[in-house]
This record gives sequence, C-alpha cells and structure tokens, in this order.
Amino acid sequence: MSILPKTNELGFFEIRLESIGGLGANLAGKMLAEVGALGHGLNAANFSTYGSEKKGSPVKSYVRFCDEHVHIRDHSPIEQPHVIGIFHEALYKMVDVVSGLRPDGIVLVNSVRSAEHIRRDLRLSYGTLAVVDALGIAVEEKTKVNTAMLGALFRICHFLDPEKMKQVIRKTFEKKYPHLVEANIRTFERGYEEVRFYESEKPSVEEGKPFSRPYPLFGYETQTIGGVIVTNGNSVLKDLSGSRQGFLPKWEEKDCIHCAACDTVCPDFCFVWEEGEDRKGRKQMFLKGIDYQYCKGCLKCVEACPTNALTQYREQIGFAEAHTVKRMSV
Repeated sequence: MSILPKTNELGFFEIRLESIGGLGANLAGKMLAEVGALGHGLNAANFSTYGSEKKGSPVKSYVRFCDEHVHIRDHSPIEQPHVIGIFHEALYKMVDVVSGLRPDGIVLVNSVRSAEHIRRDLRLSYGTLAVVDALGIAVEEKTKVNTAMLGALFRICHFLDPEKMKQVIRKTFEKKYPHLVEANIRTFERGYEEVRFYESEKPSVEEGKPFSRPYPLFGYETQTIGGVIVTNGNSVLKDLSGSRQGFLPKWEEKDCIHCAACDTVCPDFCFVWEEGEDRKGRKQMFLKGIDYQYCKGCLKCVEACPTNALTQYREQIGFAEAHTVKRMSV
C-alpha cells in the first residue's frame, strides 16, 4: 500500500521550492529527498535550476517521490507540483511562483503577513496556504531559513517521519559544524510546530493555475542592434529586492552627518544625494535617502556609518516602497 497521499498520472508526488541563492533551498531539496529515499524506502529524485551562482539569484529546487515499484525516468523541471515552498516573498515580483499549482495543492510561504494579503499578492484563489515565519525563527536560533522551511514541509508531507529528518540534520552538520547541530534541530522543530494552515474560502476548482514558462526579454528578434547592453550594470530596470534576505538598512536623517561613508562602501550606489548649502552657505552634497530598488541588503553601510544613522531593520512588505527615494531625472 502506498504511503504517498496523492500522485500524478506518472505516480509521482512532486514538490517545487522557489527561492533565491543563499537561503539554502538546494540543500533543503537534497535533504528532503534523502529522507524519503533512505528513511522510507521511496524512490526519490532531486535537482535544482538557477542562473548565475551568486547570492540573490532566483533558484528552483525540485523533489519527486514515488513508490519503490515505480521508476523515476522523468528528470524535467516540475511544472504541476502538489506542494510549493516559497522561501522569499519578494520572488512574486519577478517569478510566477505558484504557476502550475494543482487544484488541491499546498503553498508554503515564509512570511509574517496575513493569509489574505499573501493570497492577494500571489493571485491565489484556491488550495491550502501554509504560513511560517521561517526568517524570524532562523534569526532567533542563529541558523538559516531552509531548516525552518524543512520543518514546515514535513508538517505538510505527513508521510515523512520528522525524527528521520533530525538524523539527517545531525549527519549533515556534525562533521563540519558540530556546534550548529542542536540549533538546527530546534529550528526544524519550531518550523514544524509553528506553521499555520489556511483553507481556501472559495469552492475548489477543477483545474489549477496553468504553468507559464518564462522566456528571455531579448531574443534574436527583439534584442538591440549588435546585442549592445544599453544599461550599465544591466540592473537599471530590475527590482533587486529579491536579493535581500530579510534585512535592510534604515536611515534616520536627524542622526546623519552626510559624511558619505555609506556611499563609499555601497556596491550598488543605492544612496540618493542632492546638492545644497550648509549653514555657512557653502555648496555641499546632502543625503536624501535610499533607493531600495537597487538595495540587496548587504548592510555594509550599517557597519560603516559612524553615527548610527543607519541601522539594521527587519524587512516588511511595503516598507521599501514607502521609503524609497528616487533620483531626480536630469
């Protein structure tokens, strides 16, 4: 008898993890598949897809489970998952993270917001929504988001034994990072216990959201003549909020001495300046704020600020948009 709660026409139970580089979705997918294969005798497959290997780039990790008498011969990306795990909320601005979700699917989101706001932003009108403050747990336990998300995923995938996952955590960390074993186990347990579930109030639909495959903005018909990149750094039109991992700098004008130490260390020129006059009538550049569209949350400016005018702030949806200071057009 199968221990899997549901399978597709090929006999697979499929999970897709949507994340950004640095949050550990790739490792989470590997550990999830390992528990299914070695701990429960299931056939399992895992792989990830991503662009450039750098922190902040969108990442997808795929996990397939099936019974031992079914062979996994499909190694294509998962387009119609039973479960979707979203490691960073800002992803919905760049990627259709719930694309292809099945009618009875479950979406797990790392968030502190209400289910109503999350559903609205994801344009999700069906299925079960699971919410866990994975970042908050990770910050308190001094671990990473992926372990808390794994705990919540095990609560969703109730056919997997959480005790076997704890064994994998010990095996993964005890050789290189023995001091992190107990903290990661606590993080896993808190993710398992603190996840909240919200059923859709609307009637179930017969078909889920169709899967949409993203295509490059520029191709052989639409690229500029000669393939010239017309924007320096190729990021002027991009929103880099998805690169942040939960924290950003907050600026207090009253404490600022306009020394430009922050601007000197900022790798993305996020600080907005305006020419003005000091008390003696001399020309000087004054800091007006931060353009959060380009801020990746490295917090180098917080370390460099001599007056604590810049402090570390736990990011919340809408904060950056409300406090962004745009550069004046020339």
